[in-house]
Amino acid sequence: MKFTELSNTIFSNVIEDYHKTDNVDTPVSNPFEVKTIEYYLYLKNWIDTVQWHLEDIIRDPQIDPVVALGIKRRIDKSNQDRTDLVELIDSYFLDKYKDVIASPEAKINTESPAWAIDRLSILALKIYHMEQEVNRPDASESHREQCQKKLSVLLEQRKDLSEAITDLLGDIENGHKYMKVYKQMKMYNDPDLNPVLYEQKGK
Repeated sequence: MKFTELSNTIFSNVIEDYHKTDNVDTPVSNPFEVKTIEYYLYLKNWIDTVQWHLEDIIRDPQIDPVVALGIKRRIDKSNQDRTDLVELIDSYFLDKYKDVIASPEAKINTESPAWAIDRLSILALKIYHMEQEVNRPDASESHREQCQKKLSVLLEQRKDLSEAITDLLGDIENGHKYMKVYKQMKMYNDPDLNPVLYEQKGK
C-alpha cells in the first residue's frame, strides 16, 4: 500500500471515529501501537479534527468571551501539538531514507513530506464536511449543488496531492531529491522569545 493510501484510510477512519460522539472533549482512542507511523498519523488527524470543531465553536457570535478565550488558548496548544507531530512524521522519513545517497543533481522540495501529509489530513476534513453539506436534508437544492461542485474539486485535489506526495517520496528514495527538517521555532509560545511573556517575567 502506498503511504498516501495508508494516510487517507487512517484519516477517514479518524473522522468517522470522532463523529461517533462529535464532541471536542472526547478522549482519543488510538488503535495503533504507540510510536508507530500509523499511531502518529491517527493522532495527527485526531488533533486536526478536534481543532476543526473548536474553530467552528469559537465563531459562534453569541459565545461568552471567557469561553472564547479558553478555546483560543486550546487552539494555540493544538497548533503546537500539530507542529510537533509533523516534525515527528518527518523524522520517520529521515530515518527511513537515511542511507540513501542523493545524486549531485538532487534538489530539495518546497515542503517536507510531512507538511504535505498535513495538507492531506486537512483535505480529508474538508471532504467529509463538504459531503455533509451535499447531503444536508434541510439545505436548498442550490446549496447542495454548489457544495457538490466544491466537493468534486476537493476530491480532485486529494487525488493530485496524493500523487504528488507519492512522487516526492519516490524521488527521495531514489536520490533525485533530498529532505531537511526545519524546526518551526514558533516564537509566540516561547516565554524567552515572546516580548509580552518575557517582559512579564521581568516584573
